[in-house]
Amino acid sequence: LKYKDNKFVSIAEKILRDNMSKGDSLYVENVSGDERQFTVFGSGCTTKVDLLERSCSCRKFDLIKIPCDHATAALRLKQGDNYGLRVYDYSSPLYKVEEYLLAYSESINVVPLESK
Repeated sequence: LKYKDNKFVSIAEKILRDNMSKGDSLYVENVSGDERQFTVFGSGCTTKVDLLERSCSCRKFDLIKIPCDHATAALRLKQGDNYGLRVYDYSSPLYKVEEYLLAYSESINVVPLESK
């Protein structure tokens, strides 16, 4: 998953790898034919993925902003062999190393200072 312009923090890389691995065993159908909405079958459940909205009915994609296993399966169908690079385009840029470092570069005071 190392893509030179999109280096993610290690935990995000691990989540992407795990989701891609799980997604490889799922069956995907593009019922609407618009390459946007997909139905994903497997693991005892059926989910709906909307790649344009970056959402999945399992809600993991919606909450952590990294493609879940269902979304990676849909990307695999849409992008073919090149989907490993496209998962970065569907992930939040906050997981990029430089963005992550900027977010935590200043101290965060959880409790207000006594003077305030």
